[in-house]
Amino acid sequence: MEDQFRAIIEAIGENPEREGLIKTPQRAAKAMEFLTQGYEQDLDEIVNGAIFQSSNDEMVIVRDIEMYSLCEHHLLPFIGKCHVAYLPAGKVLGLSKIPRIVDMFSRRLQIQENLTQQIGNSIQQVTEAHGVGVVIEAKHLCAMMRGVEKQNSSMITSMMLGRFREDPRTRQELLSLLRTCG
Repeated sequence: MEDQFRAIIEAIGENPEREGLIKTPQRAAKAMEFLTQGYEQDLDEIVNGAIFQSSNDEMVIVRDIEMYSLCEHHLLPFIGKCHVAYLPAGKVLGLSKIPRIVDMFSRRLQIQENLTQQIGNSIQQVTEAHGVGVVIEAKHLCAMMRGVEKQNSSMITSMMLGRFREDPRTRQELLSLLRTCG
């Protein structure tokens, strides 16, 4: 990847041998590897058996999970917060696993719509919950730095499965909690 970054630097008319750019191809390659490490991760390895029996059947919400991803169309970041909720069906997922699942899918070239679905489907798969809800709000640098250049716009996506989709009261409870808490 270093050679490709060196070629990009040359293609924009810069000198990759200039003092400030000498190690940039190496640093950029390391950064790209980090930002796309989700391709190397596996859901079962992330969960690592952290599913526990529980009689709780009330809503579990992990909110304000910081999320960073790269737009697959422009390779520019989108940054925001992800909120994940589920209705346990006899088992709960270890708290740290939810942000790790968010990171696994965020650390890939993405569009926010698919990211929201991937997180929701994965939480449903590992918990077998009565319902899963995912809401992401993010700012997209591809819309802020180029194109329409709108600095204050953000995108909100949601995915509702099971009772969150079927029961308007359950969905409303989640959305109300996300608005009022924090």
